[in-house]
Amino acid sequence: MASESYAAVLHGAKDLRLTKRPISAPGPGQAQIAVKATGLCGSDLHYYIHGKNGDFVLRDPMALGHESAGIIAAVGEGVTNFKVGDRVAIEAGVYCGECRLCKTGRYNLCPKMRFASSAKVYPHADGTLQSLFNHPASSLHKLPDNVTFEEASLVEPLSVVLHASRRAHVTAGQSVLVLGAGAVGLLACAVAAAHGATHFVIVDINKDRVDFAVSEGFADAGHVLPMGPRPANSAESLDAAKKMATEILAKYARPDSDGFDVVFECTGVETCMQASCHMARPGGKVVFIGMGTPNATLPVSAAAFREVDLLGVFRYANTYPDALELFGSGKLPNVAKLVTHRVPLDKVNDAFEALLKGKGEDGKMIMKLMVGDY
Repeated sequence: MASESYAAVLHGAKDLRLTKRPISAPGPGQAQIAVKATGLCGSDLHYYIHGKNGDFVLRDPMALGHESAGIIAAVGEGVTNFKVGDRVAIEAGVYCGECRLCKTGRYNLCPKMRFASSAKVYPHADGTLQSLFNHPASSLHKLPDNVTFEEASLVEPLSVVLHASRRAHVTAGQSVLVLGAGAVGLLACAVAAAHGATHFVIVDINKDRVDFAVSEGFADAGHVLPMGPRPANSAESLDAAKKMATEILAKYARPDSDGFDVVFECTGVETCMQASCHMARPGGKVVFIGMGTPNATLPVSAAAFREVDLLGVFRYANTYPDALELFGSGKLPNVAKLVTHRVPLDKVNDAFEALLKGKGEDGKMIMKLMVGDY
């Protein structure tokens, strides 16, 4: 059994070090995973740039990464449902299992949750951007034979939008608007399509991302927002949001629909959050997935008087089996195309610098970058 592992450890803003360090054998109830692929996401980039992600500030060195899959390298005492060589997806959160929220199936809200690569808790929970990683076997999920490690790594962000889709009760024939054409936004389109939604529009300020979403079949139409200065105050933002909503509805809403059945807001930008309240149809739903604005001013009356449900989403719960089944069943035919760039673990700093620029060494747009055993 290996006694050392390489880990991408963040010591501060832009101080990421590939560190060789000892790793213990998996404890009771744990398994040790040889990590094969890890997707980098926005929270990883925030930690890399700022040494923090929102209010979660790095206090001690912490390994990054939480979108991972790999192979079981060893199992601890009492683990009987996995064996060495099994291919698994890693569900990154470890919850208490005893509180009311855990016992009612909402373990994503557990107050004692320790989530890999999150500085919310102290001591911090190390992330999965390592060559070897010990984790509770109860939070591992076997892969279908036809699911790749990269696809299994995408199950983590896919779980966020699957949870969001469940919250919104997406059903067949519905129309869907997605604000934000990053990986999460495109996955929102894919999951809604798998549930039978039939009309998809995606919005972003980045034309390349919008073009990618449409050309690869994630959306029927895309709208590129003009670049400009952010509103100076809430009043300006509310006015800009109303104008944005009016333009998008006029161009892309179904005839005589008064809006979209479901709006997935994946940017966290205040103006987009505000506009989403206007773009859901009467009786429709808005799901807030993006987390960029801690205290947004929202036009609540525009939602309340039309009975538009405003729904929050925080991570996910009980999603991994269904997400892996979606991959294995072929109901997500385009999702593997999200992975546009791949970097080996020993060049992890290059990976973050490329993610920061938004383009790889090939000069092409990065949609999803994987770090791993390449």
